[in-house]
Amino acid sequence: MMSKQNHSNNWISPTHGELSIIQIPAYIKEYYERMKHFDTGIHITIGTDSQNFDYTKEVNVIAVICEGHGGIFFYKISVHDRITDVRTKLRVETADSLSIAEKLVTMLESSEYEDVFMNTEFSIHIDAGYSDKGKTKELIPELTLWVKAMGYEAMVKPDSYVASSVADKISK
Repeated sequence: MMSKQNHSNNWISPTHGELSIIQIPAYIKEYYERMKHFDTGIHITIGTDSQNFDYTKEVNVIAVICEGHGGIFFYKISVHDRITDVRTKLRVETADSLSIAEKLVTMLESSEYEDVFMNTEFSIHIDAGYSDKGKTKELIPELTLWVKAMGYEAMVKPDSYVASSVADKISK
């Protein structure tokens, strides 16, 4: 089993600074309350990407998006022992995204956040795509079925922008 060398519990919001995951639902609710009148749909998406150096730097992102009106996001950086196998790396990324989603859903299921929970869509963005040049397309069925079995919508490249763009940019 791989050990996590530096697994920070601190999340960062470009707007609100450093915070813990238990503070995030309040910011999601605040954003939801400001945006719900647009009636265009609000989505909560979790995505993860990682890059290899002498170690593997993993970035988890929680994005809250109001279609056509922008969004907010929170991210966390973790450092793992170096993961060289693509299959293992994508499984770790997906597992971590699902773990974060489960924590977030558990918090949002409380009566305090019921309106948010009942009126937002949750999805997981997976950093895998169908490119013939890539090494990830054969993993897509396994990963998307796993995410769907957990009750979330699964998106892959080019639609998995939270993992393949936001998290990717922060991970480099």
